[in-house]
Amino acid sequence: MMGIEWLKPAAFLGSILYALIGVVIFWLCFIIVDKITPYDLWGEIVEKQNIALGVVVAAMCLGISIIVAAAIH
Repeated sequence: MMGIEWLKPAAFLGSILYALIGVVIFWLCFIIVDKITPYDLWGEIVEKQNIALGVVVAAMCLGISIIVAAAIH
C-alpha cells in the first residue's frame, strides 16, 4: 500500500496547490525582473530573436524555479 500513497486526495490536492503557488511565484518574479531591466525582455527575445538574452533569461528562470521548489518542498 505504500506505493499508492500519492493517490490520496489530500496528497494529490496538496501537490496541485503547491504547483499552482510555485507557478504564480515564478511568474511574479519574472514580471519583476522584466520591470527592473531597461528593456522589454519578451520583445527582445521574441521579436528581435536575441539568443544571448534568451539564454540569460532561461538561466534566470531555472534559478527562480529551483528557489521556489526548494522553498515549497
